[in-house]
Amino acid sequence: MTVAVDAPPRGRLRWWQEVVYILVFYAVYTLIRNNGVATDSVAQAFTNAKRMIGVERAMGLYHEETIQDWFLGAAWFVKALNVFYGSFHFIVTTAALVWCFRRTPSRYPTWRNTLALTTGLALIGFAFFPLMPPRLLPPSYGYVDTLAEFGGLWSFDSGAMKEISNQYAAMPSLHFGWALWSACVLWPACRMTWQRAMLVAYPVATLFAIVVTANHFWIDAAGGALVFGVGYAVARLVAQARSQKMP
Repeated sequence: MTVAVDAPPRGRLRWWQEVVYILVFYAVYTLIRNNGVATDSVAQAFTNAKRMIGVERAMGLYHEETIQDWFLGAAWFVKALNVFYGSFHFIVTTAALVWCFRRTPSRYPTWRNTLALTTGLALIGFAFFPLMPPRLLPPSYGYVDTLAEFGGLWSFDSGAMKEISNQYAAMPSLHFGWALWSACVLWPACRMTWQRAMLVAYPVATLFAIVVTANHFWIDAAGGALVFGVGYAVARLVAQARSQKMP
């Protein structure tokens, strides 16, 4: 894994401005994600899920239900994965953003923009390709909604979450996209081999968690990797253009 060195940002970075930018961006993102196009397209979401299953079967890689079955007997483990799924993508992503701001400010604008672009691009998928996650498929598909069955820190069936959450915003998986982003951002902080091994393991663990908890198909993670890659490429182009304009 390589991490490019970026040109110093114009002017001084101010933490309070960054907090405002992030909060406003995330508020707009949440509003669009949960109340925008295709938030209630159940039939279309189910149709798209069948299409994704068809693609995975054609590739010989439709094994999510089998993988989930392997672990359903370990309730404590599945519950731990529910907690991991529901919290780590916020905790690790926030920690990586703060670390980058404080320790590598020359890299911060590019990686902040990468995160924003990755998240913004995901909205296109959420809006125009609603996708029913495995846990919401009919019982004949064999999946278990682990959050409802084993519990975690919260539930999609709770009043507030049920009202505001778009449960068909599954393609691409931002859990996986943000995990890749966090690993790249934190790479310079990890000098020891075991540290870098743990960092690489984080996106792998995220993929494992989203599959076992039946919140995503693995192909959703591929979509998350794609929007992350495009987001980074665009952010790098912006950084290079700004660097060339600097005196």
